[in-house]
Amino acid sequence: MKIGVAGAGHLGKIHIKLISEIPELELVGIFDVNQENCRNVANEYNVQSFTSYDEMIEQVEAVDIVTPTLSHYELAIKALKSFKHIFIEKPITNTVQEAKSLLEITHEANVKAQVGHVERFNPAFKAAESYFEHPMFIETHRLAQFNPRGTDVPVVLDLMIHDLDIVLKVVKSNIRKVSASGVAVVSDTHDIANARIEFDNGCVANLTASRISLKNMRKSRFFQKDAYISVDFLEKKTEIIQMEELNGEPGPFDLILDLNDNQRKKILINQPEISMTNAIKEELQTFHSSIVNDTTPIVPLEDGYNALKIANEILDKLGTVSVIS
Repeated sequence: MKIGVAGAGHLGKIHIKLISEIPELELVGIFDVNQENCRNVANEYNVQSFTSYDEMIEQVEAVDIVTPTLSHYELAIKALKSFKHIFIEKPITNTVQEAKSLLEITHEANVKAQVGHVERFNPAFKAAESYFEHPMFIETHRLAQFNPRGTDVPVVLDLMIHDLDIVLKVVKSNIRKVSASGVAVVSDTHDIANARIEFDNGCVANLTASRISLKNMRKSRFFQKDAYISVDFLEKKTEIIQMEELNGEPGPFDLILDLNDNQRKKILINQPEISMTNAIKEELQTFHSSIVNDTTPIVPLEDGYNALKIANEILDKLGTVSVIS
């Protein structure tokens, strides 16, 4: 399948490299408004550089949009009007209104569209997915060491949106209430933020994101009846702690929890085997698969829209104007 990449920045170069390694995809070329950088990257990966985005669209079946968020909508609309499939990085668009419009046009064009919420493909999360039943409390921490790049974007859209997508994927209920607080420490937008999301089914999610931490952390904890699930997205580790009724006498090495009324439960600790994969490469492969097999992408535009919508609700609570520059 012929594909073109829009965007030759840091993340764009990663996509370009990985697409070149996927046999099912033919990288026709790349486009970037910074033509000098576009030519340099094209020479580095031995692909064609286009001086016009429209020209690139004409020669491909799908477009991979890895540009600053402000340009996502315009580039996606042009591709969709030419009936091209699109892969679009997160956040899906600059505004909720743009995301809603993109949804409508995608349905009209009858093409496949996938959003780059890459943590869905994190091997630690994939190892934990089958254990989620009805989580009732979720706590996430996504902390990053300070990096001047990207500080013009609120930390909610820069970091927290990853965990928002994961929470919305795991919790099968409508949102009842959102509250949030945050502080702008070194930039003009919030550098650290905390959000509390309450769902109709009683589940509560407490999310913290910071880009002024002394260490990096990407960890989520899920609590449900008789189970605690820990997912370390950074270290690629998953731990499942479950309880089950004790039948008969315990073994010499069993962990036993004594409850009231002579009730005892056995504690099971499971660390699922993690299949180390490249999450970005896998999401691009599944994008291709959804096209050739005519199936719904693993992260459809609806999911990107929902994550952006709740992110904007959080920004409203923070008193932040949700415009990316």
